[in-house]
Amino acid sequence: MADGGTGTVRRWILSGSVVLVLALLVIALFPWGVLRAVLADRLSKHFERPVFIGSLERVDHIGFNPTVALREVRIPQAGWAGSGDFLRLQEARVTFPAWALLTGAVKPRDIEISGLRLALVRTKDGRTNWSREGEGEGSGDGIGLEAVTVRNSVIHYQDAKQDRHTTLRVASNGQGFRAVGHGMIRGAPVRIAVTGAPIVRSRQVPWPFRARIDGEALMMHARGTMDRPLDTSHMTLDLDTRAADLKLVDAVIEAGLFRTQPVALKAHVRHDGRDWTITKLAGTIGRSDIAGRVVVKKRDNRTKLDGEIASRRFDFDDLSSDQGLAERRARQQRIGPRVIPDTRINLANVDELDGTLTIRIDRVTSRNGDPALNWLSGKLVLDHQRLEIAPLTLGFSGGEATGRATVDQRGGAAHPSLALDLSVEGSQLRLFADVGPVTGRVQARARLTGRGDTIREAVGRSNGRVGLVVRDGALPARYAEALGFDVAGALTADKDARATLRCLVLQLPVSGGEGRVNSLIVDTSASQLVGSGSIQFPREQIAIRLTGAPKQKSLLRLPGEAHLTGSLSAPRLAIPYETKSVGNILKAVGRTITGRQGALATDADCAALSTQALR
Repeated sequence: MADGGTGTVRRWILSGSVVLVLALLVIALFPWGVLRAVLADRLSKHFERPVFIGSLERVDHIGFNPTVALREVRIPQAGWAGSGDFLRLQEARVTFPAWALLTGAVKPRDIEISGLRLALVRTKDGRTNWSREGEGEGSGDGIGLEAVTVRNSVIHYQDAKQDRHTTLRVASNGQGFRAVGHGMIRGAPVRIAVTGAPIVRSRQVPWPFRARIDGEALMMHARGTMDRPLDTSHMTLDLDTRAADLKLVDAVIEAGLFRTQPVALKAHVRHDGRDWTITKLAGTIGRSDIAGRVVVKKRDNRTKLDGEIASRRFDFDDLSSDQGLAERRARQQRIGPRVIPDTRINLANVDELDGTLTIRIDRVTSRNGDPALNWLSGKLVLDHQRLEIAPLTLGFSGGEATGRATVDQRGGAAHPSLALDLSVEGSQLRLFADVGPVTGRVQARARLTGRGDTIREAVGRSNGRVGLVVRDGALPARYAEALGFDVAGALTADKDARATLRCLVLQLPVSGGEGRVNSLIVDTSASQLVGSGSIQFPREQIAIRLTGAPKQKSLLRLPGEAHLTGSLSAPRLAIPYETKSVGNILKAVGRTITGRQGALATDADCAALSTQALR
């Protein structure tokens, strides 16, 4: 029995060995050409249109890494992408591991292509003809070929989304890889060249390459290595670019950038799948310098940024193109200068961009003269068309403002809403008058919410309140006397004499862009000035009535009032004719003689007024 059982096992082993050997022989000798119809059918299902294969045959004799030749292959263009063919191919010889194919995976090792004509198309809505709907524009994995030979091949690329197109002639042989051609990027003519080492098995990885885009309006040079030949999803490179406009650079890198003054930038870049890590970023935009790092990740058809940007010297006008600056100048000539900036805050064009960016500008400059803002820092967080800048710090001469700003355009809103909450604490006021400085400690609070495409438009339609307090200061005695309409005091005060500025308090509730002066008091050791009226936004038009009284009896107190008009950028103080007329002066003299000058001012409760204004 034992011998019989042993014999049975031996027979099973022998039979299994024979079957295995036969299976190996079948695989090693398999005539892959019989699968032409199967391959054509699967490709037709993948591309959702008929795929034609003239012939498919095995060109080697035996082995587990067969080489097959496909000839006269044609894939028609998708109907939505245009007419003609997506792909035409005279011949392709492909070597692949048979074992991988048995598991359903196609992993070609070597490929030899001749007579390829490939027409790549992307529409304005981002649809591509090289991937099926829902797959996105790429998986982020490289093809990883070990050897590539290409002859007599041309690639046409048409991209309506980024307004770019190019035609490249491609060749790869023992001397190296080369793709050269010409094209247009946003109307700018460019020459394109990509070169690399020969793609052969004996070549060690990583694979070195160079890429160049050259044109008068755009130049981008890259030099680096790919982890494997033609593996553009895994590469390290150094980038040098110059462009007439940052938007031209964006047409290549697709990061949602905007139009600017000319740029010159350098960076070290690592690309892994859908992630870009940009370090050693340095260069200029117009007259402004920038440096920093940015990580760009693409997830769920969205671009996510995380980075830090710093500048030693920055002019915000550099973030506008010449056309944008010209439009701004024309608008300013038409409406006059404004204090509140006309910076665009509409987020409609960044609907697929999220991220966090920390910004620090050491010195703010302006081609139009010294700006009111000296420096700034902030943390920007953008999430589905909601931008929050917090903390936000704005540096002025003698102080700084802190707080937050939020721009919200979620839900498909045509215009964004802007919410500002800024506070000024401990800043120093120092204004030079013709007879001496006006000083004080400044505190302010602005809380405004409005809707508009620019900061100016949003403030011009805003609701909220603005409070301003100046305390513990000093001013020329002549000015203090004049605030109380004390003509004699203003004329006789010593030019070097100083008076105390106890407080200046402004409470300005804002409704629909109109600021109504709820309280305006200038309280000095010698006088008190009271104002009422309004400030209209976005015109920044001032209409305030001023009346004053001295705190001590005056030799000549002028009855009447003054008017503060003009704009925030060009205020005008007007004294009505009847107030400064000879008749009114004679009345003032008469009141002095009779002792009927009117009530004297008393010290204001500066602490209570300040608390109310800054709440």
